[in-house]
Amino acid sequence: MKILKKIGKWFLIILVLLNLAIIFTGNVHIYKGLSNTYLKGRSGPSINEFDIFENREVKAGNYQAWKKSENYNASKIPTAQEKNFSDLQTVAFVVIKNNQLTHEQYWDGYNEDARSNSFSMAKTIVSVLVGIAIDEGKIKNIDQPIGDFLPEFKQGDNAKITIKHLLTMCSGINFDEDYVSPFAYPARAYYGSEITELTMKYKATEEPGKIFKYLSGNTELLAMVLNKATGKSLSDYMSEKLWMPLGAKNTALWSLDHENGMEKAYCCFNSNAPDFARIGQLFLDTGKWNGTQLINPEYVLNSIKPADLVYADDGAKNDKYGYSWWLIPDYKGHQIFYARGILGQYIICIPDKNMVVVRLGQKREKPKGNEHPKDMFYYMDAALEMYGK
Repeated sequence: MKILKKIGKWFLIILVLLNLAIIFTGNVHIYKGLSNTYLKGRSGPSINEFDIFENREVKAGNYQAWKKSENYNASKIPTAQEKNFSDLQTVAFVVIKNNQLTHEQYWDGYNEDARSNSFSMAKTIVSVLVGIAIDEGKIKNIDQPIGDFLPEFKQGDNAKITIKHLLTMCSGINFDEDYVSPFAYPARAYYGSEITELTMKYKATEEPGKIFKYLSGNTELLAMVLNKATGKSLSDYMSEKLWMPLGAKNTALWSLDHENGMEKAYCCFNSNAPDFARIGQLFLDTGKWNGTQLINPEYVLNSIKPADLVYADDGAKNDKYGYSWWLIPDYKGHQIFYARGILGQYIICIPDKNMVVVRLGQKREKPKGNEHPKDMFYYMDAALEMYGK
């Protein structure tokens, strides 16, 4: 009994010291992270946990329904891909062909109105908003220094960083993009409550404009720039300039760091598959929606060209990333651009087929190095086999 009491005493002491260390080092986000992952039987975030955060509405306007194709749901998911769809817990699969809803399928209680997290597809959305802000003259051009909007970036190497450097992931800022460590930027930004303060702690330590390094903090900085440039929250600007003009059916939610706070712009835009598809169709039509030009065609075309950069690990020339769009120059004769999120969220655009493919789900196959996620090809192949003729 004495031994048990001694063990209990030391356990209590260690627990108190550990909590004091968490508090005094400013890592209280760990409590929220643990309570919403391991204590719920998961090792990471979920696609439908937006209710654990404060959110700001991205309001929809007059709904413009997708016209249904004559071939609507005429084809079934190929047998060879059914297991992949199931194993990776797909919840939504939508195909838009020739600007018409051609296929939609949902699983596990999800439907065409069900919200789920975009994760890093939000980076692409922020890039689109930057293009619109340039059109409006709120931002001069992509080469404008971000120090014009953020005083913290007016001196030293920070002063060299431009809008383009953030869009193309070559800022040279020392964000620690580690998805395992609870102390790295992604976890602290996701579960923390002061994302602006956190983001401003990082500085340029490398020459901007040279090396591609995928860093979520770059997009968060773009959101701060947009906030200063437009005088509006990211959600309100998105609603006014994109979500309403695109005729989205449902009001979306953008998760915040705290009540009335800042959007977690690098992730956490919560919407549904048919509405996500509108972003892809907009870019397939070179920035035009139902005859109205929402974004400059030149910006659209430059967005889906590889940025002139090299990869950090092997020095090879970048051929996979533009203005926050992922690129595949040649896949079975198709030139592809797409947005992606960490749990297998995809908006895949296949221009020569005038096709947009949206897949939402709970899992993906983790990419190796600079490779594209293997599972993305499952959904693209399925759509091409079903409706690519």
